[in-house]
Amino acid sequence: MSPPRSSEQPTGRTTGPAAGGAIRVVLVEDHDMVAEAIALALDRADGIRVLARSRSLAEAVADAHRLAPDVVVLDRGLPDADGIGGIGRLGSAAPGARVLILTGEATAALAARVVEAGGSGLVLKSARLDELEDAVRRVAAGEVVFSRSLLGGILDRLSGRAAGAGATLTPRERETLLLFAEGLSTAEIGERLSVARNTARNHVQHVLEKLGARSKLEALAIARREGLLD
Repeated sequence: MSPPRSSEQPTGRTTGPAAGGAIRVVLVEDHDMVAEAIALALDRADGIRVLARSRSLAEAVADAHRLAPDVVVLDRGLPDADGIGGIGRLGSAAPGARVLILTGEATAALAARVVEAGGSGLVLKSARLDELEDAVRRVAAGEVVFSRSLLGGILDRLSGRAAGAGATLTPRERETLLLFAEGLSTAEIGERLSVARNTARNHVQHVLEKLGARSKLEALAIARREGLLD
């Protein structure tokens, strides 16, 4: 069963949970089975309380404003938005809330975007539920939660030592990026490059992975921000 929609009013807190108080969580996940498993695990954990489950970013912003949670566990892929892009809106709605991103993949570029947007951590959906519980506790305590394998890349990128997101793209991958910026489908990209559709699909997938994007649309947004389409 999904957690009930709470009728609590905002507490006005701008910091973490009060000493001895439960960590108050808003869960943002549109897939029912995933949401129910996470909500059940967190609600069973000592000292954690799931206040509400939101199914979209718009609903999450409203819930965060109404409930003033300590932590928002936010799925990256939502029906109405990219979760990372919504971190700022959640921070405005509930200034005391810390945001923990749930994602199916993790790269240094993606993790750096979470940090740049004001997020406090990133947890893979493939992680164990007890690992998610631990991440919620650490984030609520003021820590940032990223795997050790990502930290070096995050620090390099944020300090400017790392090359831009498109630095590792091969010439063919850059050509692929420009082609889907024109609105071409994968099949059409294959025709323009004179390669098989599966090869074109692989080029597209490599572009997405190297830019830390989950869709062509997101890849184009990153590419524009990085000046890769100029």
